[in-house]
Amino acid sequence: MSDHEFDTAALHDRLSGLGRKLAEREAGEADGLDQARRNVEALRSVVAEGVKGFNEAVVAAGAGQLAVEVSEPRADDKHLRSIQFDLKRGRYAAIVTVKSRGEVTLVGPFRAGKNEGPCLSFPFGAEAELEKALGDFLEQFLEEAATP
Repeated sequence: MSDHEFDTAALHDRLSGLGRKLAEREAGEADGLDQARRNVEALRSVVAEGVKGFNEAVVAAGAGQLAVEVSEPRADDKHLRSIQFDLKRGRYAAIVTVKSRGEVTLVGPFRAGKNEGPCLSFPFGAEAELEKALGDFLEQFLEEAATP
């Protein structure tokens, strides 16, 4: 760095202004994002309970290396107005994303460092279809994640 002193107050003010501007833009999305958050928390609870059963079974059978982690919900990595949680075992991953526009997307399974996919999307209200697909999705992930 040179001997130049940066005007940190000016940068602070500039970025604060941008933050206010972007927050105002997003204010209209709050209801959809709150609904997505509630939906992702409900889905994560269902998935976590299912994975708990899987983990208990593999540990009891002496194969604890097959245990899967379910992350906490967080802002989606790709979509600004979405919330996601991940399933991981080693390099294998799967993602459940809930979008504020009223859609749930199941991504994977895939190996970290490889292209994500395949993806299946369901509108809010398609619980029966999502329930069946979620079971298939989790089984496929668990099979692939346990492949030597």
